[in-house]
Amino acid sequence: MTKRMPVSAALSTQASGREKLGGHLAMFLFAMLIAGSFSFGGLAAQHVPAAPLMLWRYLLTTVVMAVLAFGLFRAPFARPREPWRFAVLGGLIALYMLTMFVALEFTSPVSTGAVFTLMPLLSAAFALPVLGQRTKPGVLAGLVIAAAGAVWVIFRGDLDAILTFDVGTGEMIFFGGVICHALYVPLIRRFDRGEHPVVFGFWVTVAATAWLLPVGIRELAATDFSALPLSVHAAVAYLAVVTTAISFLLLQYASMRLPASKVLGYGYLTPSFIILLEGLIGHGWTSPQVAAGALVTACGLLLMALLPD
Repeated sequence: MTKRMPVSAALSTQASGREKLGGHLAMFLFAMLIAGSFSFGGLAAQHVPAAPLMLWRYLLTTVVMAVLAFGLFRAPFARPREPWRFAVLGGLIALYMLTMFVALEFTSPVSTGAVFTLMPLLSAAFALPVLGQRTKPGVLAGLVIAAAGAVWVIFRGDLDAILTFDVGTGEMIFFGGVICHALYVPLIRRFDRGEHPVVFGFWVTVAATAWLLPVGIRELAATDFSALPLSVHAAVAYLAVVTTAISFLLLQYASMRLPASKVLGYGYLTPSFIILLEGLIGHGWTSPQVAAGALVTACGLLLMALLPD
């Protein structure tokens, strides 16, 4: 039996040079928007605990995804087949988001963003048992180089800390969440049953919200929203709308024009954008040693981008 090529891979090989450039630009913007979720999320985490904050965000996200799926894309509403798929995916993404915001109570957005860049390498490892996919040597080299830069940022450019494996509490907490996200990525393809992508995303969001309800509903109900600064409301709106709706559309656009490995690799730009954003919003500029680690991750991405599809 002939093995069927994934739709995204088939289309990426047919895409013109201009379309591929558009895909790269879309993912460049995607990385910028994702970086904002760490910095703005850090602002919100100073005022609202992780569990109610994430429940608040996902309740709004559910509304946004419903508007996208059943309003903008006019998909028919129907009960999903095999709903356990969405329970698994929703649980993984809920754990990822919870650990991210708990970690931000202990460490900086730059460090959490650096831990996030380990996700593509972990996803490549999960892709073999989950999907039977093997990573090409050149792509693997880019992943390893970028991961090395991420490790340098995680340890704050301190060689002694690397040698003694002095990892902060926040980084360790978020690393558990990144493992969940890394497994989530190949499982999306494994659990695909031909649903409209936006409808699929809507049910994942609903499931994640269901997982967050027991741990966040009591504190969220007791929250005095009028007493929260405007920056918290803006941060939650950014997380619910920008990192959901706009990022989702950019990701879909790029996925139809670029190979999955190159799409995933743009996550390596996250620490560089976080460093830039943290400096611009007045949180201080990171040290040259840490910035050098972020530059190495960007070089790893450049290596993968230059490789033929």
